[in-house]
Amino acid sequence: MRFTNIIRVALRALRRNLMRSILTALGIIIGIAAVITTVSMGTGAKAQIEAQVAALGQNIITVFPNFFSAGGVRSGFGGAITLTPEDAEAIQSEVAEVDGVSPEIRDRAQVLANGLNWNTQVLGESPDYVFIRSWPIAEGVMFSDQDVKSVAKVCVVGRTIVDQLFPDGTAIGQTLRIRNLPFRIVGVLSPKGYNINGSDQDDVVIIPYTSHMKRVSRRANINTILVQASRPDRLDKVKQDIEDVLTQRRKGRDPDFIVRTQEEIAQTATQTSRTLTLLLGGVALVSLIVGGIGVMNIMLVSVTERTREIGIRLAIGAHGRDVLAQFLIEATMLSVLGGVLGILTGVAASKVITIYWGLPTLVSPASIFVAVGVSTAIGVFFGFYPARKAAQLDPIEALRYE
Repeated sequence: MRFTNIIRVALRALRRNLMRSILTALGIIIGIAAVITTVSMGTGAKAQIEAQVAALGQNIITVFPNFFSAGGVRSGFGGAITLTPEDAEAIQSEVAEVDGVSPEIRDRAQVLANGLNWNTQVLGESPDYVFIRSWPIAEGVMFSDQDVKSVAKVCVVGRTIVDQLFPDGTAIGQTLRIRNLPFRIVGVLSPKGYNINGSDQDDVVIIPYTSHMKRVSRRANINTILVQASRPDRLDKVKQDIEDVLTQRRKGRDPDFIVRTQEEIAQTATQTSRTLTLLLGGVALVSLIVGGIGVMNIMLVSVTERTREIGIRLAIGAHGRDVLAQFLIEATMLSVLGGVLGILTGVAASKVITIYWGLPTLVSPASIFVAVGVSTAIGVFFGFYPARKAAQLDPIEALRYE
């Protein structure tokens, strides 16, 4: 039998039981849609992480406190923060090929202006911060090194602060009270949007780190140290030099710090996203297997229902391979149909997730090709046994079947 005839007969058989064909393909549709959706979420999350990490600035190395207890056992976030401004000064003066260093203190506080109040993040930084983060000043200026030395009550604010506390849009020169202490606004940051954690980066007030330590938070330690290397190819060398300088300052004590490059932080975030995608993909794979078993069951039912038809075909000269091809093509077409509908459903679901939940999704051509290939493979794999069973029927016994 010619291949085109086999295709025609297979299509006729599927149309004859259209509702059953659609219900059979439903498992494949759900499985492929789940695969497309989960992969698009993983790909979108990865792309967003890369974009957000790039937006943090170039060639950044971050020093974190290493929380530990006696014996070197990590104690989590309950331990003491042991980084100091002197550590940052040592990095600035002793490590070569460094363009900027900023000790960082993070805290949340209630801020007031114009009779309005707002709870926001208050950062203590050095003037290098905006250059390290590639964050231009849209209006006014960044506070100076002299402001840091003099523990000045000056600040730079994000666009969200302006929108919430200064309805007329004029913030430069205005007074912002942080924990009831008056700070003069000298600059407004350009809008930066949301970060990889979904936090509004523009909802921030930045003050000199000395002012934060001595006036606002009244503490001796800092949260992190941001360092900008001069060149990307020197990141590993600068990282090692930072570790050496800080280790020497500890004078034999266990390291109470962790040094990470921007790429290492991004890899950690993307690894988490990849793990979640694999877990969800595993669930989708189970759905595909169940769908494939459904295809096999329906094809076995079809073989039983069409036993006399198969017997007639074999009796008038059809070869077993023709019968095998016909049922194999029916199963494959059923799976491919489910795959195509599943792709369309998955793309639509990805759009809905982005529009209504704000989660990033990205449907790549590769995932579509893989989905088509997987659905085809499922049809061939799960359709082979019913097709082989049909091809091996004895014509005489088949004609006797009632």
